[in-house]
Amino acid sequence: MRTLLHAGWTVRAASRTDEVDAVVPATVPGCVHTDLLAAGLIPDPYLDENEAAVAWIGRTDWRYETTFQWQPAGDDRVDLVCDGLDTVATVEVNGVVVGETRNMHRGYRFDVRQTLRPGANRLAITFGSPISFAEQLREKLGARPGGDRFPYNFIRKMACNFGWDWGPELVTAGIWRPIALESWSTARLASVRPLVTVEGNRGLVAVHVEVESDEAVPVVVRVADQVVEATVRTEGVIEVVVENPRLWWPRGYGEQPLYPLRVEIPGHDSYQTEIGFRTVRLDTTPDDIGTAFTFVVNDVPVFARGVNWIPDDCFPHRVDRERYERRLGQATDAGVNLVRVWGGGIFESDDFYQTCDRAGILVWQDFLFACAAYPEEEPIRGEVIAEAREAVTRLCPHPSLVLWNGNNENIWGYYDWGWREKLGDRTWGLGYYLDILPKIVAELDPTRPYCAGSPWSLSTDIYPNDPDHGCMHIWDVWNQRDYTGYLDYVPRFASEFGFQGPPRWSTLTRAVHDRPLTPYGPEMVAHQKAQDGMAKIDRSLTEHFGVPAAMDDWFWAAQLNQARALSLGIEHFRSWAPRCAGTVVWQLNDCWPVTSWAVVDGDGGRKPAWYALKHAYADRLVTVQARDGGLAVVIVNDTAQAWEDTVSVRRMSFEGKVLAEQDLTLSVGERKTALLAVSDRLSEPADPSGELLVVESSAGRACWFFRPDKDLSLPVDRYDVSSSTMAGGYRVSVTARSLLRDVAVLADRVAVDAEVDDMLVTLLPGETVMFEVRTAVDLDPALLTGPTVVRTANQLVSGG
Repeated sequence: MRTLLHAGWTVRAASRTDEVDAVVPATVPGCVHTDLLAAGLIPDPYLDENEAAVAWIGRTDWRYETTFQWQPAGDDRVDLVCDGLDTVATVEVNGVVVGETRNMHRGYRFDVRQTLRPGANRLAITFGSPISFAEQLREKLGARPGGDRFPYNFIRKMACNFGWDWGPELVTAGIWRPIALESWSTARLASVRPLVTVEGNRGLVAVHVEVESDEAVPVVVRVADQVVEATVRTEGVIEVVVENPRLWWPRGYGEQPLYPLRVEIPGHDSYQTEIGFRTVRLDTTPDDIGTAFTFVVNDVPVFARGVNWIPDDCFPHRVDRERYERRLGQATDAGVNLVRVWGGGIFESDDFYQTCDRAGILVWQDFLFACAAYPEEEPIRGEVIAEAREAVTRLCPHPSLVLWNGNNENIWGYYDWGWREKLGDRTWGLGYYLDILPKIVAELDPTRPYCAGSPWSLSTDIYPNDPDHGCMHIWDVWNQRDYTGYLDYVPRFASEFGFQGPPRWSTLTRAVHDRPLTPYGPEMVAHQKAQDGMAKIDRSLTEHFGVPAAMDDWFWAAQLNQARALSLGIEHFRSWAPRCAGTVVWQLNDCWPVTSWAVVDGDGGRKPAWYALKHAYADRLVTVQARDGGLAVVIVNDTAQAWEDTVSVRRMSFEGKVLAEQDLTLSVGERKTALLAVSDRLSEPADPSGELLVVESSAGRACWFFRPDKDLSLPVDRYDVSSSTMAGGYRVSVTARSLLRDVAVLADRVAVDAEVDDMLVTLLPGETVMFEVRTAVDLDPALLTGPTVVRTANQLVSGG
């Protein structure tokens, strides 16, 4: 029997602090920051410059306490089960220390039967300062590169708690996952690990079970639905065969049937999950270019239209199933079929992976190592092994999970970031990535591929971020140069690349209150964590629009610039399929309101870049690309049906006059890419600053401009706009009286909850587009037609 112990908790500082001297109610699951915030003892760390005002919390020890009732019921064992303690914890029951923990990423179980007493029992958990613990271990083991201010590589805790180039320094402590008493007799299921394979028309499930009992007596373990059972003393395997199972597919490739699996020790314990039947492998076949990196599901190569996932909140206990569903729904609505769970965060809750199972989203799962050299000595080594074994066992039932990845950027860092000179002969984590972790995966989950890192060239003999081998990260673009630098790369698989832009206006102005509001105000800068981030945005704006002086225009230009960067990069990489087999944009989401690479901001709103992602990740993509000294129309058909079409290509003046035209016959097979050459009379404009190519197909329109916006003669934007009510919101109609580039309706400037169905639409003179705005707010429709709401690229370069 499982009894949650979530009621009646309090928290207080357990070490000297001048900030708080009070016992306050605590929420479990939760953390000290949210408890202090609920008690009104700290300001909201997500607002203004409050992050700095709460920095003392991570330097303080905290004590959580509660009282619970318990009566003996004749059970052989009573365990205190802690699913998540963050992080350096001492656990006491009735004043007796029953356990200590040093790892946020794993659960713990303590036998408390002899410590409990009938009636009231006192449970206390004291959390030591994570910063102090990590600093002390660094002194013991020797410093290693990684972490700007805090040695997060010396503690098994969510690394981005200590600050990142998109995240604040909010170093948490607390009971962040459920805590319960579990009473049992005779035996219990210590672990269940179903490994699913497919051979021909048969689905095979090897159910690995471990049984715990006080006397290691044999017990019957049954896979209930199949009525298959075995007698197990400590561990065993029950094999189940399913004839002609329906296969699980990634979204866009088929359906996602799931099968219930129940394992039980009759009368004592049970385990339930869902499984899916599919095969997955990572094709890393050498070829005449280098080494492939292609996901193959059910023997079908899959182009990964991916996004990187970070923790959706600095306080992850606040992320529930509904929030996972909403955020991952935003991913699928944008055409995403793969999410990479980045290694500086957490192993997400089962709700995350179950949502991916149902949605057909492939999951690339990093082990939790990021951007640092990690010691391989004890006590870190033992914790790494324990957490990896627990994570693999817990997550292996999920058909969406298709890759275990050793680390984020650590092998690359060793080669490129000056680590070798700093490390000398000290360990830095390579033994984890090339030995310990692949052995754990091979032992516990041989049904899935393992990759040593991201980026990784698949060989210690090849530079780890080589574009021709394996997966690569592209960060010289953004850090050193403009996004047109993407055109210099044809990666086999781009597992990280991205460009920054500010959050929605409503998110920005909720969190930042500089007066006047400027890109370089103190609160604005506090919500920009990238080194020289605002300067890098301005550098890129200079290449395309110039840097607007007015904040409203700078804001729109920076958002549009991020969207343009993603469009250019993704369309370029997709145009090289199957040589390039995937793109994983950095990043889908934010954990707080911030200027960052995310396409969904910290308040959950879709930035213009989200709409760019949706367009670039369309099942059928038509894009104009430079090829062999000229231009080509590249057709990407990522569907299961062949595509026959006639593609119209027109070179037009900005006034709408057709200057040259060409019809191209399109015939491209399923999951194929085709290239159609554009004739010189279309690709060589008479007036590069006043002409464009317009490509029309059944999949939509693609436009090509021959110069950056600042060098175009874009007209002052002239248009008619009107707004009217509809069920659930409003319609905004825009009719072009001049060429309009990248029309957007920034509806959240009028209503915080407002979402627009589309954005970044280019109109020729005389054309009309209808936007649908969904909002629960009753407002004057005319507000949606205002000059800071309806935006175009023209406004940034023409004085419109």
